Amino acid sequence: MSTKIRQVPTLTHWGAYNIEVTDGEITAVRPFEDDPSPSAIGHSFVDALDHRSRIRQPAIRKSWLERGGKKKSGRRGSDTFINVSWDEAMDLVANELDRVRIQYGNEAIFGGSYGWSSAGRFHHGQSQIHRFLNQLGGYTFAKTSYSFAAAEVIIPHVFGCNFRDMFSSLTVWPVIAEHTDLVVMLGGMALKNSQINGGGIGRHDTEFWLRRCKSSATEFVNVSPLRTDSADFLQADWLPIRPNTDTALLLGIAHTLWANNLYDIDFIERYCVGFERFLPYLTGESDNCAKNAEWASSICAIPAELIRKLAFRMTKGRTLLSLAWSLQRADHGEQPYWMAAVVAASISIATSPRMARSISGRCARFSF
Repeated sequence: MSTKIRQVPTLTHWGAYNIEVTDGEITAVRPFEDDPSPSAIGHSFVDALDHRSRIRQPAIRKSWLERGGKKKSGRRGSDTFINVSWDEAMDLVANELDRVRIQYGNEAIFGGSYGWSSAGRFHHGQSQIHRFLNQLGGYTFAKTSYSFAAAEVIIPHVFGCNFRDMFSSLTVWPVIAEHTDLVVMLGGMALKNSQINGGGIGRHDTEFWLRRCKSSATEFVNVSPLRTDSADFLQADWLPIRPNTDTALLLGIAHTLWANNLYDIDFIERYCVGFERFLPYLTGESDNCAKNAEWASSICAIPAELIRKLAFRMTKGRTLLSLAWSLQRADHGEQPYWMAAVVAASISIATSPRMARSISGRCARFSF
């Protein structure tokens, strides 16, 4: 009996691969040949299809199945699940949707399915269910995203542009490698998180460009609780900040720039609005509490001298601020992005008349 082997190309959120299929079974996964740093996640395909944890058919909570969803059993979270056929599951879901729509209206249907799945954009679970519910007459949908909701809301107020539109206008790697003297990574830039991208990624080139930056004498500072949020080869200076205190650090930097007359008043007056309202808070005039390096140190656990040193260092050449999405996944998560904009606008580079201010959110190549 002959063995039939074929190669099937596929694209996932974590990369492009050639799948080797032998007699209908996946036997090997080979990365796209033009990917310089392929993710190892794709190799899990070999075992995932037949793994014992795989859900192979619909399952419904036993108490819901017995009561038809009409009465509460008090067993949510502890109930057992009963496997049913696809036909039975389809009928149950269709009947429930129809019942809710007729009894309460389409606004009572929450299209809350979220998540990337792993099948590319066409088979994206969230997009498909929303399309289906729209054909049913509409539904209640969620605003913003659990990934970057705080940043998504604050950025239009700070920069006057849509947060998603910023993705197409961020400083690109060739420019960073050629023109940037210092990259301050708030939240780090972990290579492991550059493995994935919504809708698929063909080439994993983050490591390549980081190495190019390093060879171009670009220096890096990793502001993160984890040293591993920065690749070892970057030899980044590590500032182990207390989680969720990045805003305090940025305020301490801003105060140092102001106190030493290193802030760019010309740029602020020409391009910014509201600095005159912010300054009394920074200096403590409005609340008798100067947001200086000592104040920031007591909150973020970074020595005041290191905060001042970083502020001075940021004025010695072209500096880029990189913010991971993780910074805004916390209480008052909009504040680091807001404050980073203030610092980026304030830096005055004493050694060059052409100042490079770039504030970069975490895009596909930057980690979160």
